[in-house]
Amino acid sequence: MTPAAFTAVQAALSDLMRVHTPRATLLASLGDEVLRVRADTPPERAGLDLVPPDEWFERGEMTWLTRDGALLGLLWQEDGPPPDAAVQVLTMLLAAARADGVHRETEVLITQLPVATAWLTGDLVFRKVSRPFLELFALAEPDVTGRPVQDVFRDRPALVQALVQAGAGRSVRLPDEQITHAGHAAWVRGEARPYFGASAAGVMLTLQDVTGEYERAARVSALLDTDTPAALLSESGAVLQASQGFLSLLPAGAPVVTGAPLWSWACFADVPSDPVRDLVRLAATGGAARADVELAGGGSLNLRVRRTSEPGLLVAEGEAAARDGRAPLGVMSQVLALSEDATILVDHAGRAQLVSERAATLLGVEAARLVGLAVTRVMTELGVKIFTPEGEPLALPDWKEIPLPMRREVLLALPDGTVRQMELRATGVGGEAGGARGSVLLTLRDLTALRRAQAKIRHDARHDALTGLLNRTGVREALSRTGQRGAAVCLDLDGFSELNAALGRTACDRLLIQVAARLNDLSSEAHGLSARLADDSFMVFLPDVGAAAALNRAGAVLDSPLRVGQRDVQLTAALGVADRPDDAQGDAVLANAEVAMQHAKRQGRAQRSVFQPALRDEVARAFELEEALRGALDKDQFTLLYQPALSLKRDRAFSAEALLRWNHPTLGLLGPARFLDLASRSELITHVSEWVVQEAVLGRQAVRAALPDRHANWTVSVNLSLEELRRSAGLRRLLPLLSTEGAPDIEVSAGSLLDHSQETLGLLEQLRSLGARLSVDDFGDGASSLAALTRFPLSAVKLHPTLTARLPGDEKSLTLVQGTIDLAHNLGLQVVAVGVETADQLGILRELGCDAAQGYAITPPLSGADLISWLREH
Repeated sequence: MTPAAFTAVQAALSDLMRVHTPRATLLASLGDEVLRVRADTPPERAGLDLVPPDEWFERGEMTWLTRDGALLGLLWQEDGPPPDAAVQVLTMLLAAARADGVHRETEVLITQLPVATAWLTGDLVFRKVSRPFLELFALAEPDVTGRPVQDVFRDRPALVQALVQAGAGRSVRLPDEQITHAGHAAWVRGEARPYFGASAAGVMLTLQDVTGEYERAARVSALLDTDTPAALLSESGAVLQASQGFLSLLPAGAPVVTGAPLWSWACFADVPSDPVRDLVRLAATGGAARADVELAGGGSLNLRVRRTSEPGLLVAEGEAAARDGRAPLGVMSQVLALSEDATILVDHAGRAQLVSERAATLLGVEAARLVGLAVTRVMTELGVKIFTPEGEPLALPDWKEIPLPMRREVLLALPDGTVRQMELRATGVGGEAGGARGSVLLTLRDLTALRRAQAKIRHDARHDALTGLLNRTGVREALSRTGQRGAAVCLDLDGFSELNAALGRTACDRLLIQVAARLNDLSSEAHGLSARLADDSFMVFLPDVGAAAALNRAGAVLDSPLRVGQRDVQLTAALGVADRPDDAQGDAVLANAEVAMQHAKRQGRAQRSVFQPALRDEVARAFELEEALRGALDKDQFTLLYQPALSLKRDRAFSAEALLRWNHPTLGLLGPARFLDLASRSELITHVSEWVVQEAVLGRQAVRAALPDRHANWTVSVNLSLEELRRSAGLRRLLPLLSTEGAPDIEVSAGSLLDHSQETLGLLEQLRSLGARLSVDDFGDGASSLAALTRFPLSAVKLHPTLTARLPGDEKSLTLVQGTIDLAHNLGLQVVAVGVETADQLGILRELGCDAAQGYAITPPLSGADLISWLREH
């Protein structure tokens, strides 16, 4: 499309918007860019993509302009859908422009427009006209094309004069004119404006059929049978009819311009009158407005604009306005600025001058019915009531006497039975300096959604999101508010992290919800409290119940299994209980119950404990130990001892198991049983595991370097749980070291292999790819899975010490060990006996075909230096 053609299309779009849909906005795709077009502003570029603004989706009506599957533009109007005629006209123009490209003069499009349109040269000679233009004036194309406008419209000098002005560079709005053709009378409204076509400047004439507006105006013409100022308007503000009272406001000799917008009439001061324009626009969007408007002859007119019963028609009514207490001219801008709220402008006598559409919708009544009436009386008749936020009734205020400014929060009971939380503000506008009271601007801001959101925030801050029970904060506040005696029971589910790994997070969330539901039922029956304190720990407070009874009732919650999918899951928990006497203060009972629960948890699975003051000291010592554990790595307090493994066939040590010890500054050398449980409850376990792996690799290197001839293939194994490996980001940090030096052998517990997930398999495969040989530790005791021996990439099985402890004298133990060795060998796995204490045990294991053994019968655990010395001697 040539630049001139592009400009021509822009001008045509603006003209059509102004005639057919003056309040709409158009995004049009022209050539390689998108234009934003409005009737009252020049077109502007809006980028390369046809993307509507976000606010178009939030309010108003958006219409797609399409032709043959192609999206040509988007038409949006805030106060309802755009007229069908506008959609059709704009679609046709955009489609034609798209088809023409650069091969055709854009002004030819005028002949295709479905509205009366003509393009004239700068000398006012007709170049192109649309078919509706010819039909409107009963002309044929040869009678028009190429002829001067003075010849075609000899009998319309006013029209010719308007076109002359447009040719001189001025846009001219034509007065509405009645045209009779073939016995049919039609009213047309037009505009002539300068136009720059593809080859020369000219004038564009656009005429719109507004007969429908005049027909509707005729049906309500009785409204104008009055000496008071009144006028019927179209939605665009054009004056269709005016009463004698309105005509008398015109200065002497001023023309009566039917079809011109009301704000351009010469009876108003400062033409065009912005206050009148604001009143019309507000009424056209569904509201009703009143304001004092300055007149050209002096004084002012109290003008009200509202809708009529006829669609598309407005009525403007005026009466003489008093100077005292009148609304200032700036009040409309204030109202428009506050348009997000429900707004009513009340004059000095308490009557509504302006009612926004939001206020009318809120009260459930048409805005036009409220304007001019006493606000307090109308609200009383509608049944509107006001209450304090606490629910106390309030009398409707006398707006004439209300202290200004005023701001308070109220509950508004509306005629439809709903109650809204509102912020009511009253602000004075206008008034005389000497003390005459002006108007009052009442603003009602709906706070219902805000207050609900705040209530939800308060609720969420005190409740658990998953189960709906109180959280720790909520139950502490609830316990602090009541001094009722009773007992609190805290319970922590056993092995829940392993269960989470086995079943998955979603299934375990369902289990937690079921536990919460049972505890909630228990507390509801006793009129007590229930809460979720952490991931898998809960609390229930039972009023007027002793510790023993509360412990039994809470424990019974887990007696029956819980259902997840197609399986039943039996849970156990560590339970701690504490009494709360009548004189107990605050939430101490919760803290005491948690102390008892921690004590029960350290005793093993499904244990119970009743709070005693001595337990607090024990928990305190555990806390101190955990705090000291946090600094143990930084202070180099950890060390590794090595338990060699002896090959029973070659009678030679080939590997060692790394055993972690903590050299505590006051408690001495501590085994892992004293501190690993503490570490596993926090992120400490990952750092400890990283340190163990690094030290084991260094220990392996030290043996190989010291004894290269005898132990060049020396290996070291470490004990790691799969949960540690899953949680450990350190494994990724160790990858460079493990890739270069090779991973140590890894021992995982038999119980952890109950999880047959793809994640576990992938984790073990990754370790094996780094050089690690994988062994099952503690096989033969507790929960073990024979299927795990075939599913996972294992190299060896390490027998639990209890299997070797009763050898060689116990026949059943002998048979069990023999069977385990045979099974492992058939699966291609080596067998290592652990905890071998005597030479007799060592001998029988050799006879049974066990591959290797470790224990005090061979040597106690050794430091790294002592291990090298021992290997030299053996």
